[in-house]
Amino acid sequence: MTSASSEPDERPEGAGRSERTGRPPGQRAARRALGIALLCGAVGAALALVSAGQTWSESTAAFAQGTVPVTAKGGDVTGLPSALALVGLAALVAVFAVRRAGRVTVSVLLTLCGAGVIASALIGADDPGALSEKAAKTSGLTGSDIGAVHLSAWPYVSAAGGLLLVIAGLLALRFGRAWPSMSGSGRYERTARGPRAARPARVDPDRPEDLWKALDRGEDPTHGTA
Repeated sequence: MTSASSEPDERPEGAGRSERTGRPPGQRAARRALGIALLCGAVGAALALVSAGQTWSESTAAFAQGTVPVTAKGGDVTGLPSALALVGLAALVAVFAVRRAGRVTVSVLLTLCGAGVIASALIGADDPGALSEKAAKTSGLTGSDIGAVHLSAWPYVSAAGGLLLVIAGLLALRFGRAWPSMSGSGRYERTARGPRAARPARVDPDRPEDLWKALDRGEDPTHGTA
């Protein structure tokens, strides 16, 4: 008798916790992933775009009169990180404008854009072409030699932005199916799934007040009664 009476006390306690949260665990995880993806996508694109305007590499150009320092910005070295960041940011917005297969497609595009930002930032940073061009403009000689190339931290900042875009894309692939859509259809689906919309008020034919309330709501009080 004691064990039988203790079981009902434990079950309502767990049910009460789920009712207080108001959402199943899977839906809460999807909402957290949505916030993280938006934050990672926005910050990642911003890092890649800001890095493009910063100095990525520096060196010295030697010519007959001596040497002169030259520097190259990210946009001079390669324009891919900033371009891919813009495409990735557009893909992140497009995730909420499409559904089903389209959402998977733009999520993959977002992930690929992030990977492209990482690759172009790390590989392009070592390219001395931009420094050689700056040296030629500075000295007026096409054959100006440049010394050792020193990289700043900005190419790695751009790569970090690409990594954040990759994280946003992976989260969209994993949880995007449960995210809302800008089409507005999700709002109607949530309304239809609500407990009040899914369950019409029960009418007891033996209670006249229930019959009157059903008539006030425009319902047929005899529907579903034996």
